[in-house]
Amino acid sequence: MQRSTFLRRTGGLALSAALALGACAQAAEPALSPADARQQDLDVLYRSLVQYHPDLFANTPEADFLARKAEIEARLAGESDVDFSLDLQSLAALAGDSHTQVSLNAVANQVRFYPMVLTWYDGHWYLTTAEQAHGDLLGSEVTAVNGHSMEAVLESFSALLSADNPVKLRRQYRQSCNVADLYEYVGLVPEGGDLELTLAGGPVLAVEPVDAAALGSVSLARLSDQITVSPATAATEDSYWSAPLNDVTYYIQYNTCREDPELPMETFAAQVQTDLDAGDYSRVLLDLRNNGGGSDGVIWPLLAVLRQEMDDGAQLVGLIGETTFSSAVINAVKLQEMGAVLVGEPASGSVDHFGSVGSFALPNSGVQVGVSTKYIDLGTLLDADAGRGVESLEPDVTVPQTMADTLADRDTAVEWLLDHPEQLEQRAYPDAPLTRGRFVGLLYEAAGSPAPSEAAGFGDLLGVEWYLPAVNWAAEAGVTGGTADGTFAAARPLTWQEAAVFLVRTADALGLEPEAVRTAPLPDGLTAGAWDPDALARAWRWGLLPEAAGASAGITRAQGAAMADRLQALL
Repeated sequence: MQRSTFLRRTGGLALSAALALGACAQAAEPALSPADARQQDLDVLYRSLVQYHPDLFANTPEADFLARKAEIEARLAGESDVDFSLDLQSLAALAGDSHTQVSLNAVANQVRFYPMVLTWYDGHWYLTTAEQAHGDLLGSEVTAVNGHSMEAVLESFSALLSADNPVKLRRQYRQSCNVADLYEYVGLVPEGGDLELTLAGGPVLAVEPVDAAALGSVSLARLSDQITVSPATAATEDSYWSAPLNDVTYYIQYNTCREDPELPMETFAAQVQTDLDAGDYSRVLLDLRNNGGGSDGVIWPLLAVLRQEMDDGAQLVGLIGETTFSSAVINAVKLQEMGAVLVGEPASGSVDHFGSVGSFALPNSGVQVGVSTKYIDLGTLLDADAGRGVESLEPDVTVPQTMADTLADRDTAVEWLLDHPEQLEQRAYPDAPLTRGRFVGLLYEAAGSPAPSEAAGFGDLLGVEWYLPAVNWAAEAGVTGGTADGTFAAARPLTWQEAAVFLVRTADALGLEPEAVRTAPLPDGLTAGAWDPDALARAWRWGLLPEAAGASAGITRAQGAAMADRLQALL
């Protein structure tokens, strides 16, 4: 059976020596009363969250944290160790950060469980594990818990589970749905009461709680036991592996962002390269649906191989799903930066997020705590992140795994891709901010995608971007010389002044001599602070800038595409 996320060891590096030494010093103090020991743990937790989290009050005001802390303090002497640990977690959950949470390992033997598991498929909850006597109910949709709709159940659990988006909340509940103490803590079930599952069609299944020690002796029926054959893309325990699915589709499963010591990523990438060179594949699938994170840099040798395959004409498709989290989300956004299309279901990981987890133990209870120590803003690095933020990473093409396909041993997304060999497109996000990299890419396409002769050498480029040939061409053609510090700053939002300069220099590089189509003066919003008034005037006269130019500080992707279309019309 799956246990609560909080029952698994919190990952991450230790925080600083100062925090570790502080905890040890406090642990060595004279013996405290049980209530005083808990008070000290609570104080250490709160101070540490404030000190080490990069922005603890980003989602919840400090006053709410202090009010919650006061509520906990009022019952320290009379509650169980389990409830105290849940109190601590409820305080951490206020951060609204999927990575910051309290572990229940210290009280794992005191937790009680319901012998059942619920699983989410394509917008519905299903009973996937139950006592053997109720095995005939497996696969039934669950519509309510103790009279509460599933939406209301998730809302109740949101006060206790660490999540920064609705998909992560759903996944946290899925992993904790059999922990009886959680239902009691949030008030959905009376103390010691049964869990009543309302099944589609009306039947109600009552499930009694059992102690952790007794759970292993319960005879369970699992839906997975009814599935005798797994699809070729079923998850394995390997860090990564690959194989052809057919003559034109090559499949790679990337299950953890960690190096396999027995198969280093460079060696694996070379093996993939050999396979791709030996075949004639029009599509490569990179499956991140089972990947919960690690180190986002591990994948780089493989990305270099896949970039070459894309340059040779193959389409790269990334598969994401509910398990895709943390560094795996960063890798998925990198795939989009390469021009790949994401297919599957929304990820539990957010595009921008708190992360880089540190850990520490509370001095008296020994409870382990994980806390984010960094805010990861991919928008400062990747054009693909423009316009997004702390929100679930959405696929470009949504293809959820269905219960029917699960029972039929079919991988819904992969089967869909095999049935749809046509070229897929990324989501447009027309209102997202237009970046320097994307606009140069649009101008390059408008110019007919001429081949550059050498790399531009901007040190801040990753080397796998879909617009990299455009930047190299633009540098060679004199369209851009980069920024003052020698970088290109591809992910920085484009200004109207930069748009005008890029447009005019592209026209010059192509030998165009457009006729004036406007006589009206430049809008005030364009002239203020202009550092190249000549480029602004020319781009305006030629009609390359929209009438609304300067009306807003930012430029959208849709406006960028329109400007590139106007330039192309001059050819």
